[in-house]
Amino acid sequence: MAKITFIQPDGTRQVVDADPGLTVMEAAKANVVAGIEGECGGACACATCHVYVDEAWREKVGKASEMEEDMLDFAFDVRETSRLSCQIKVSDELDGLVVSVPEKQF
Repeated sequence: MAKITFIQPDGTRQVVDADPGLTVMEAAKANVVAGIEGECGGACACATCHVYVDEAWREKVGKASEMEEDMLDFAFDVRETSRLSCQIKVSDELDGLVVSVPEKQF
């Protein structure tokens, strides 16, 4: 089980437990994390699960695929640390992961 911290735009933190094999988006949806919509259900076909990965975790999370990069073009306020949470697989190595939720999703 990995713990993931979601930080809202107002600074509020929500720590959730996530089973390895799930995606960060699935963990967010199961724990009703505000701001994570996941309208496409995790198919990398929208950008409504956009998050900012904390700098300390970027290397462990890895880089976005080309398809994910294309979908991020539709996200609000894309940054260097932007990822789609549906594309981040939870593993024991990600225990303690910290991500921030953007002000809004498209």
